[in-house]
Amino acid sequence: AEYMGLFFNWTPLPASMGAKKQDPKGGAKGGKTAPKKKEGGGGKAKKKKWSKGKVRDKLNNLVLFDKATYDKLYKEVPSYKLITPSVVSERLKIRGSLAKKGLRELNSKGLIRLISKHSSQLIYTRATKAEDE
Repeated sequence: AEYMGLFFNWTPLPASMGAKKQDPKGGAKGGKTAPKKKEGGGGKAKKKKWSKGKVRDKLNNLVLFDKATYDKLYKEVPSYKLITPSVVSERLKIRGSLAKKGLRELNSKGLIRLISKHSSQLIYTRATKAEDE
């Protein structure tokens, strides 16, 4: 009979042990603050607001060459080590299509040398004297 009594009286024992465990925690961390965090940080109450995304500055690149840019194309571009339409477009502030046309012209005059031709990206380099001979 005593054995059965011990078996059925299991509920108060963990509750009293739990109370003993809470006291040391209460002194160290403040056991009452944990439930408050749950109430305050409820994610279900507020709906997520989507960001508008990054706003890019509009590029006002030239559509046609003006005299200054055209001279710059002939003066500076042949001295670059790596010449691609994207590099030229960024540095001279011209459209990509205009950069491609300009590079084609420089290549035909022998000022730059074509390394790789691909439909999406043309790669040129400066024409060195050793290769011209």
